[in-house]
Amino acid sequence: MTHLIHIINPVKVDKNSDLYYAQPITFESILVAKNFSKHKEKITLCTTQFEEDRSFIPEGFIQLSNLNQSVLDVNLDLKTRKLPLIKDILNKIKEIDPCDYCIYTNVDIALMPHFYDTVFQYLEKGHDAIVINRRRLSNKYTKVEDLPLMYADLGKSHPGFDCFVFKRSLLDAFILESICVGISFLEVTLVHNLFSFAKKPLYIPDAHLTFHIGMDVLVPRKNNFYKHNRSVFFKTIYPKLKPYFLLKTFPYGTLTFPNRMIKWMLNPSLFTMNYLSLEKKNILQVIKAYLDEIRWRILQR
Repeated sequence: MTHLIHIINPVKVDKNSDLYYAQPITFESILVAKNFSKHKEKITLCTTQFEEDRSFIPEGFIQLSNLNQSVLDVNLDLKTRKLPLIKDILNKIKEIDPCDYCIYTNVDIALMPHFYDTVFQYLEKGHDAIVINRRRLSNKYTKVEDLPLMYADLGKSHPGFDCFVFKRSLLDAFILESICVGISFLEVTLVHNLFSFAKKPLYIPDAHLTFHIGMDVLVPRKNNFYKHNRSVFFKTIYPKLKPYFLLKTFPYGTLTFPNRMIKWMLNPSLFTMNYLSLEKKNILQVIKAYLDEIRWRILQR
């Protein structure tokens, strides 16, 4: 029996934050999706949070132990924003048993009612990691009562990554270091880990499974938290992951050469330098296989 653990990291905010309106919608959509699923007994919803964030989390979510550090504790140059580390959030999953597959979504990502049943079908096909891109909806939606209207709104696609499904055993291989949530390069870190260690990953760029209120694609990046995540990724994580990279496992890797080149280079969460390196490696492998085939045919004569 496959058991799913879906973990999120709620944060208590005031009315000046977009999350003030987004999180109640997220909570309700997750509860609706679980109740809708024919596999509801195999789904556990849980949160991990700082102590001050516990009070507003609704029933239906198991509150795991509190987080006890933030990015402010690991980078003393950062101030004001108490952002959790993704490795601390995901490690809380170990408090739940049984757990075969894990789901992590940002707290501003809402689910369609058929989300979990769709995920189960993909897992039954043997995928050990799934990345699902969201749909973007207008910010005219601000109330939980508007959920039926949101379900009916197809919205627009989004190129970024914010919903991650993965086999529990992969968690032990992840290299996450001090990457914090709520800042760019969180998605970069997770997707590069998933497509490095998963054996049969799946990338779903344009399905109607999750959605986000707001049409923005790129968020402001010129801040010290962005610099922190970016530096940690390129200086510490990327060198350790690079030996595991394979072109065929990354998004667009199975497309034709022109298509994958264009899509890879336009996606803000993937990097041209990485693509060129993998493309070179792939071409060399193709050439070697071709030359080996010629060699074997000559030997058989």
